[in-house]
Amino acid sequence: MNRPTNFHTAAAELEFEARAFIDGKYVDAASGKTFDSINPATGKVITTLAACDGEDVNSAVSAARRAFEAGTWAHMSPADRKNVLLKWADIMEQNAEELALLEVIESGKTIGDVRAEDIPGTIATLRWHAEATDKIYDQVTPAAHDVVSMYVREPIGVVGAVIPWNFPLFVAMWKLGPALAGGNSMVMKPDEHTSLSMIRIAEMAAEAGVPDGVLNVVPGFGHEAGKAIGLHNEIDCVSFTGSGEVGRYFLEYAAKSNMKRIVLECGGKSPAIFMKDAEISKAVENIAVGILFCQGENCSAGSRLIVHESRKDELLDALKPEFASWTVGDPLDEDTKIGAMISERHLGKVTGLIDKGRSDGASVIMGGNQIHKDSGGYYVEATIFDGVTNDMTIAREEIFGPVLSVITFKDEEEAVKIANDTNFGLAASLYTENLSTAHRVAKAIRAGTVSVNCYSEGDFGVPFGGYKESGFGGKDNGLAAHDQYTEQKAIWIQL
Repeated sequence: MNRPTNFHTAAAELEFEARAFIDGKYVDAASGKTFDSINPATGKVITTLAACDGEDVNSAVSAARRAFEAGTWAHMSPADRKNVLLKWADIMEQNAEELALLEVIESGKTIGDVRAEDIPGTIATLRWHAEATDKIYDQVTPAAHDVVSMYVREPIGVVGAVIPWNFPLFVAMWKLGPALAGGNSMVMKPDEHTSLSMIRIAEMAAEAGVPDGVLNVVPGFGHEAGKAIGLHNEIDCVSFTGSGEVGRYFLEYAAKSNMKRIVLECGGKSPAIFMKDAEISKAVENIAVGILFCQGENCSAGSRLIVHESRKDELLDALKPEFASWTVGDPLDEDTKIGAMISERHLGKVTGLIDKGRSDGASVIMGGNQIHKDSGGYYVEATIFDGVTNDMTIAREEIFGPVLSVITFKDEEEAVKIANDTNFGLAASLYTENLSTAHRVAKAIRAGTVSVNCYSEGDFGVPFGGYKESGFGGKDNGLAAHDQYTEQKAIWIQL
């Protein structure tokens, strides 16, 4: 990305489009209602957004269904769809600085992370799925000489997507990329905290040649716009990333409506296992990144450090200065590594769980406080708890903040038992110098992704999703992500 002269100046000069994007144009909410978008770094209002509800969702779904039935996108050749999506990616890249600033002021994420990871990753994800558009083949199955038997993919129809606030464009593109590549029409509901960047890229999609009605964006609240998407009988699939509590609602909505396909990714309580033979130099930075990146507001955050009892003190001595180097402050300052919590309410949740950890008997050995109160923003120090047992609330609940819980184990069997003793199973990391241990423990951990001697979710080609209450119904990323947005049809022809 090109570097603006001053991020604060550039942010102050932004112009906001805050209306819904339906059938190729921006429109106010049918009710005329709006709500405030708040800057987490200052607590101040950025702008007011259209507060969409069921009536707006109906309009968006009708537009999406008309576009799908007309075939302007669904029947376009895969090569032509690919070219449109690639053009969209080019336009996003040309406007990358604007998108980065929109995300920072709404999410509280740091400008360094958004410019280096989120926006480039979003664009690269779109290009990856665009390139797959004309490279996913149907099949001819073995049959008798007088039969032609085919197994083919078709777009599922209208896809609803409900997006979280921690990665507003990145996670959105995990769904947009494969769903649009497959020829579907979409109704997107960004989180109410982070809607501006999604609204903006819808216009860019239209500029690239995505036909009217194929991509619709309805900002609003979950209990109104999100619920309407879940219950709508003309939506064929809903892909949701967010909390398990809300994910359960979408299962109910599907059962109460048309039994639409539901794809869920619902968070985690991911372990980072440090074996007795592990090398500290390989682990320290990765452990810190695992819990502090994105302010710890990351579904696969390595929030439980499960360390061999003989190595705990040594590891903590190395972790403390690493944590101290993660400065907390203004997200538009390039030196900041931890920005603001997304909202005042979420700040209260994080600090409340820190207080709960103290009252349950764990010891805060670093951090543990709200800071920068005079800014009006929502900031929490990088925090380490020692003396945690796996039955404590801070080891069970997803804190979604920069809070690490340290738990000890005596042997490999106990380490695996602690790692798996959770309702979640999204990700895990393992540190060891023994290849057999790496394979054995990675297989034993009940999680969708296990990284060894690093913290990683893989790249665009690696399917991402979890076990247990972390979700089911499909995967984000990789060619597997295309499966949930298509129907597979058998065609049997007697010659």
